[in-house]
Amino acid sequence: MTQFHEAMAHGPIEEIFPDVFFVTGTMRNEFFGSMWQFSRNMTIVREAGELTILNSVRLDDEGLDALDALGKVAHIVRLGDMHGIDDPFYVDRYPEAVFWGLPEMGMQEGLTVDKELRAGGALPFGNSSLFVFDTTQRPESILRLDREGGIMIACDALQNWIAPDDFFDESTKATMTEMGFFAPANLGPAWVMGSKPEAADFARLKAVPFKHALCGHGVPLLNDAQQQFHGTFQRMFGV
Repeated sequence: MTQFHEAMAHGPIEEIFPDVFFVTGTMRNEFFGSMWQFSRNMTIVREAGELTILNSVRLDDEGLDALDALGKVAHIVRLGDMHGIDDPFYVDRYPEAVFWGLPEMGMQEGLTVDKELRAGGALPFGNSSLFVFDTTQRPESILRLDREGGIMIACDALQNWIAPDDFFDESTKATMTEMGFFAPANLGPAWVMGSKPEAADFARLKAVPFKHALCGHGVPLLNDAQQQFHGTFQRMFGV
């Protein structure tokens, strides 16, 4: 029997916008020689009764029942190289679903991409576009959904962790506070350290209009997300 990472504590699936859903769960893993526990988010987009999972987070049985009640899972999308621990579970549970990922992403053993994500290429639903970072050492992208004035669905590049939540343990709260993880409209500190993005990517990203951001970490940033993130790009990269 295939072994998957266990379902960990998570919150309910919430409908942030019509047919756009968001759920916060738990991540536990070893980083820098110690065990960390913190929160991470999954976004679900529904179009014509079909669901697309982005930044997968394994749900418990009750959560999976709630997911299935929303529609048929037809696509599973990995936007960033540092996520994906639960992709094998969803690929196995929904064998007819199409699995999407960027070229050169590291994959768990036995997992292969069905369709590659490329800027200007096909996407799992309509009225959307993909921004791909060109300068990073690890593949990363942001999917823009052309609804509600523009919704950016990000993985690690854009984050909006205001403060630790209920899915953190005490030691990780202290460590991540000291490292500067908790700031509105932030760029992921671990992502910046590991992927080393350059200013040119953020100059391009400034040309993409949006109002809202649903990130892989933190709470939804609504209405003035573009203004807030542009201030961060200027502060960190001078663009």
